[in-house]
Amino acid sequence: MSVLYETSARAVGGREGHVETDDGQLKLDLALPKALGGKGDGANPEQLFAAGYAACFENAVRHVARQQKLGLTGAAVTATVRLHPRDGGGFSLGVALAVEIEGLDEAQGRKLVETAHQVCPYSNAVRGNVDVQLTTTVR
Repeated sequence: MSVLYETSARAVGGREGHVETDDGQLKLDLALPKALGGKGDGANPEQLFAAGYAACFENAVRHVARQQKLGLTGAAVTATVRLHPRDGGGFSLGVALAVEIEGLDEAQGRKLVETAHQVCPYSNAVRGNVDVQLTTTVR
């Protein structure tokens, strides 16, 4: 399989440490969220995942709209990432993607979002392992 892009990030100290990308573009101190008993004074892995998924999915929406020559005039995605305990121990993630579409009717907007969910690399990576809920609002 050919590689279109590659990047890496190094974390030291886990959820209360530091993370930095290989090119230095992203440098963040991490902190355990208050909801998990921490101070909440830094970013956490779920926030990083939410930001990445939201940006990637919004781009997939625009990509599909261009390919299908749809009259999309605007789009935005809010990704909500939830951390859940698993019955047998450990943890799992759940994601809700709230997609805002401009310039299309309801049916076009829903179909666009469903197609983007098949195209987005994050969606493809988590499919079958993470519950992803999609909602579409057309303005």
